[in-house]
Amino acid sequence: MNEHSTPESILEVGLGFWPSKVLLSAVEMELFTDLAKGPQSLESIQGRHGLHPRSGRDFLDALVALGFLLRAGGEYSNTPATDTFLDKHKPSYIGGVLEMANQRLYGHWSHLTEALRTGLPQNEARGGGVPLFEALYADPARLKSFLAAMTGVSHGANVTIASKFPWANYKTFTDAGTAQGDLAVQIALANPHLSGIGFDLAEVGPIFEEYVEKNGVSGRLCFVAGSFFEQPLPQADVILMGHILHDWGMEDKRMLIRKAYDAVPDGGALIVYESIIDDDRSKNAFGLMMSLNMLIESQAGFDYTGADCQGWMREAGFRETRVEHLVGPDSMVIGVR
Repeated sequence: MNEHSTPESILEVGLGFWPSKVLLSAVEMELFTDLAKGPQSLESIQGRHGLHPRSGRDFLDALVALGFLLRAGGEYSNTPATDTFLDKHKPSYIGGVLEMANQRLYGHWSHLTEALRTGLPQNEARGGGVPLFEALYADPARLKSFLAAMTGVSHGANVTIASKFPWANYKTFTDAGTAQGDLAVQIALANPHLSGIGFDLAEVGPIFEEYVEKNGVSGRLCFVAGSFFEQPLPQADVILMGHILHDWGMEDKRMLIRKAYDAVPDGGALIVYESIIDDDRSKNAFGLMMSLNMLIESQAGFDYTGADCQGWMREAGFRETRVEHLVGPDSMVIGVR
């Protein structure tokens, strides 16, 4: 055996569901939201969250060892990160996507091997159930929760796009597949001269309008109902597609980019962003695993490299393209007509 080889990284990844489930269970029990009120003893937490005496100490100390809780003087408290991002009462809460992972994706991913061999979705549709998006849009409460989860996971990138892109050169924008509307809201908040449209299916309208009003930008943002498969995109100087293209197969990706090209004037731009895979396909593990998640969740969706997306944009007619990193695994691909 190579004297420099050790099995630690293999075991860490192979048993990665251990720390994952510890964190997801803590989010499910709203432990971090409770501890945002202040430190608590083991006995207090066990009582408030119904933890069995056999499990409580190991569970909480595992969260300490994983870096999600602090322990001092026999009391447990949130870390700065969990206090900011996992307290349900804070606008920075990103736990919605973890709740979805716990409730849905955790079980679906147990069928990854089958997905790899068949190329077929392994979500609700696997057992003959209603496809994910159809089920979501039929249930207003569940849809609102899902869209809020998408806001949580996208917020950092949205804020970066709002400040990094040269918005001074433009006056209008359309956020295609706007969901709750956080991307449009962050752009409007950072750029008072802009007005924008959130474009999505009609069921999303009330959720978008509530979020926009809550953030005080309803005078400059409006909702337009429609399907980007059935209708042209609302015309604007800039079209944005955040976490949209990876849901669909190759031809649909090309079709959506062509629709964006048709919707912007000469000098206008398309911004596509998600967990863009690095061109060498060897570094952005999150982006690659997100593509596997699309295998689990969709009929034909997949994630792609910046070079892939630039090629599709040039095919559609965009004369300039570039890739810019945003935050974490997310980057944006920009095409200028």
